[in-house]
Amino acid sequence: MIYWILLALAIVAEITGTLSMKWASISDSHTGFILMLVMIALSYIFLSFAVKKIALGVAYALWEGVGIFIITLCSVFLFDEPLSTLKAAGLATLVLGIVLIKSGTRKAVRQERNHAAV
Repeated sequence: MIYWILLALAIVAEITGTLSMKWASISDSHTGFILMLVMIALSYIFLSFAVKKIALGVAYALWEGVGIFIITLCSVFLFDEPLSTLKAAGLATLVLGIVLIKSGTRKAVRQERNHAAV
C-alpha cells in the first residue's frame, strides 16, 4: 500500500512541477523555476521507490498517463489553453491505454502465481 502512496506522490509532484514550469514561463518570478526543479526531482525519487513493488510498466504508465491527463485539464482551466476534439480523443485513448496496461499486468501476475503453486 505504501508503494501506491509513493506513486501517487510522484504523480502529484510531476503535475506540480510541470504546471509550475508553465507558471514560471508566464510570470516574472524565479519561484516557479525553483518549484519546478524541486518537484520534478521529488517526482523521480518517489517513482524510484514505488517501482520497488509496483511493476515498472504499470507505474510508469500511471505516472506519465495520469500526469498528462491532469496537466492537460489544468492547462485548459488555469492557462486558458484550448481543448480540441482531437485532444479530447487523445485523452480518452490515453485513459483506455492505462486501464489496459493495468488490467493486463494484473492477469499476468495471477498466471505466474498459479505456475509457482503447481
